[in-house]
Amino acid sequence: MKFSLSWLKTWLETDAPLEAIVETLSAIGLEVESVENRATALAPFVIAEVIEALPHPNADRLRACRVNAGGTEVSVVCGAPNARTGMKAVFAPPGAFIPGSGITL
Repeated sequence: MKFSLSWLKTWLETDAPLEAIVETLSAIGLEVESVENRATALAPFVIAEVIEALPHPNADRLRACRVNAGGTEVSVVCGAPNARTGMKAVFAPPGAFIPGSGITL
């Protein structure tokens, strides 16, 4: 079973470091097969706010958006029909690798 450390800590009354928690779980018979730090793999992704979303001039089902992606304004074309001004969404810059998919943008 996979779960996050933050979820586990909601059930534990401890401020112990990760290594101590793993050792204790193993000592009581709950084997920890692996520990993954997903922060490194997800580092390129940021929460972006849509500044402007307009219908694409040359495509019926696309939206042309300007987004604030971590302090940088970026133009994005997307297929999300619900894209609208003020909306927040995950932004992956060109070259970002999407974990679990094998896809690099």
